[in-house]
Amino acid sequence: MSRTTPPRPFDAEALFPDLAPLRRTATRLHPRPGSPTAQDSSVGGPMLWPAHEPWPVCPTPHKGADGPLPLIGVAQLYRRDVPGLPHPELGDVLQVFWCGFEGHTDGAYDLHAELRRRHADEVTETLAEQPVPDVVGREELVPDPCVLHPEEVTEYPWFEELSPELQERVETWEEDEGDDEEVYVSDLSTAPGWKTGGHIAWNLTGPTDLPCAECGTELFPLLTATDREWDSSTTSWIPYEDRDGSDLRYAYGPTGVRPWRSHVVVATCPGDPRHPLRLITQ
Repeated sequence: MSRTTPPRPFDAEALFPDLAPLRRTATRLHPRPGSPTAQDSSVGGPMLWPAHEPWPVCPTPHKGADGPLPLIGVAQLYRRDVPGLPHPELGDVLQVFWCGFEGHTDGAYDLHAELRRRHADEVTETLAEQPVPDVVGREELVPDPCVLHPEEVTEYPWFEELSPELQERVETWEEDEGDDEEVYVSDLSTAPGWKTGGHIAWNLTGPTDLPCAECGTELFPLLTATDREWDSSTTSWIPYEDRDGSDLRYAYGPTGVRPWRSHVVVATCPGDPRHPLRLITQ
């Protein structure tokens, strides 16, 4: 079943023409429990993995683990489903992995993630049994198998990323609407849930610069993984197909993933995919 996000309750660009050049396309992935195969886009499903290619492992030793731990296959995205994926020259399949333990780099809750890109038609013999770690730090880092229902939507920057003058106009408009809620943030800015592209929801720390460590180019939010598809402040984003009288049916837990904070963003260099990625938690 496809998923269809309702039109936004207000036309953001008609209200604020300054937003037009800041518009970005995001692809809401809409993961739902299912039985994906290696030929499908998925969260937590089997990867299209060549039989003789080494499976990625975590470079950091972890307590209770006997040897290097296999990374967990988090998401597999085919370009046919997510056309906006960057670097098409590197393949039509993007695969995202992370370690089942936190505590990497300098933070107690930092994850370690890796990406793989490949051409599907070059995989002629697939790995029969895909490695899984014998132990993980938290089961909430192991996604349940989910099929995807990708849908493109339009997003605008987080409120604090707007110019001070535009922020003031947005606040005045919200006051004139007589609504106590932050309508721009909840309904017009960033879509909730698992997605690719778009803008980052800086709900915890506020915006921060994201220069590539190698070249200084602003990093791109490649994948957002989150513990919920929506919450009480973002119900306008609930797809029509999920409005079945139980608005919280998929609000929490279709993938079973619970990052330390509500969501983690895999950010990459748009100029050179070989440059190191960065994880942002919010």
